[in-house]
Amino acid sequence: MFKYTVKRLAQSFITVFIVVTLVFLLMRMLPTDYYFTEEQLMKFTEQQKNDQLLAAGLLDPVPEQLLRFYGQLLRLDFGESRRIQNGVPVVKVIGTKFEISMKMGLTSLGIAVVIGIVMGIIQAQYKNRIPDHLGTAYTIFVNAVPPLVSYSLVLIFGSRVLGLPSIYSSRNPGPSSILPIVCLAMLSIAWWALWTRRYMIDEINKDYIKLARIKGLPTKKIMRKHVLRNAFVPLAQYLPASILTTVGGSLLVERFFSVPGMGPLLTDSIHRYDLNVVQTLVIMYSVLSILGVFLGDVLMIVVDPRITLTNKGGTR
Repeated sequence: MFKYTVKRLAQSFITVFIVVTLVFLLMRMLPTDYYFTEEQLMKFTEQQKNDQLLAAGLLDPVPEQLLRFYGQLLRLDFGESRRIQNGVPVVKVIGTKFEISMKMGLTSLGIAVVIGIVMGIIQAQYKNRIPDHLGTAYTIFVNAVPPLVSYSLVLIFGSRVLGLPSIYSSRNPGPSSILPIVCLAMLSIAWWALWTRRYMIDEINKDYIKLARIKGLPTKKIMRKHVLRNAFVPLAQYLPASILTTVGGSLLVERFFSVPGMGPLLTDSIHRYDLNVVQTLVIMYSVLSILGVFLGDVLMIVVDPRITLTNKGGTR
């Protein structure tokens, strides 16, 4: 386990390093005019533009800029935003939006995991019967219908029938978060239900379950102590990644309900050429994704100690 941990941490560091470097180089390949606003492009002379770029260090040789960027990262200095919120530290810009997305994301994921797993269990217990057909119909509907259509249906029902706010409001975050949370949870519920059902049915059809039934063990005990426990092992691997990626926000849902969260921030910062915000977001998303995969493997061992991550040769 220790060798595996060290190896994966080293691989993760190299991956993040490569991703960050590529993003830095790609952003520097864009025309320098993107660095200025439309108003500045109209007012500034070429000399003024050159002075601005020189002061920002964007005219230095790229290797020199890259080394300076690495040094800033080691000091945890992510710089200031120039276009999203001019002069505000990037950490503060992201922090306010991250809090909104995190609360909504974790709430929706918690709802999805509970409802999805319970739905999957019921479907597996009543395979090819009415509860199973209803759950399958929901899963097919959610995956087949375009997201904007399903979000519109939720919006119409929630606002006109239930009287819930249709647009997010920072003054009234509780009620105005309900519809976005429902939309975020819908697809996740279908995913957890689908795979819980599948893994449980796989376990039910195995020989050791058939033997337990022959021995006369109660069905509830078999389902709880054997089927559900073993079926949850592969699901556990995806739970940490789901948690960490969910807090990053949803571009479509947050734009649809005008939520000032993390979802639209990356696309907005790229469109507006806010270099520091883009680079920081890429680092954050890379770390969250890689950490989620690593923690998923660890959680599998916690759920089922029989699983080993390395063989005799020391490789996974």
